[in-house]
Amino acid sequence: MTHPHQIGNEQPAGAHGAARPTTCAVLLAAGSGTRFAGSSHKLVALLHGRPIYQWALDAVRSAGFAHIIVVTGAVELELPDWVVHAHNPRWSQGQATSLQRGLATAMALGADAVVVGLADQPFVTTAAWQAVADTAAPIAVATYGGVRANPVRLHRSVWSDLPTEGDQGARSLIALRPELVGEVACSGSPADIDTMEDLQQWNSSTNSP
Repeated sequence: MTHPHQIGNEQPAGAHGAARPTTCAVLLAAGSGTRFAGSSHKLVALLHGRPIYQWALDAVRSAGFAHIIVVTGAVELELPDWVVHAHNPRWSQGQATSLQRGLATAMALGADAVVVGLADQPFVTTAAWQAVADTAAPIAVATYGGVRANPVRLHRSVWSDLPTEGDQGARSLIALRPELVGEVACSGSPADIDTMEDLQQWNSSTNSP
């Protein structure tokens, strides 16, 4: 696992596409998960025998990004050496601080765009990450059955307009600048796991990520 402030090794191209050297994936994994009443943090709870965050990480790994940034905070995760690990010491101040930590890391890597997703959404597919990454709109938002969700592509031209505090992330900018937003119809599901009931329901289902 890399040091919280250390730039990790370059991620080789995924099996499903060429590397996107100017686009970084950012997986947000910093929140406290206060609604989850289990004995562990929800991201390390087991979904079909594997930690929840691992499903999300494996999906983005296969999408062909040159770098994958994982922003941690409340709980440290066991991360492979191909991940760029960015610890957010301000994680308790809201998701916007984690997004800013990911953007700062992407900027240091020379990225022109980021595609942002959440580590507690294990059913977002590799194809969804790829489709959003390949969209030219300054802001590209995945949709599932017409409903907007993650992942979201943010071109470097809009980074300075994103909030620096609070829990809005990119949502406030998406609402303020609809003319910049393109929608990308995706397969899979943006369902997140917030509670023990969510986890139990998915674990009892035959539908694994």
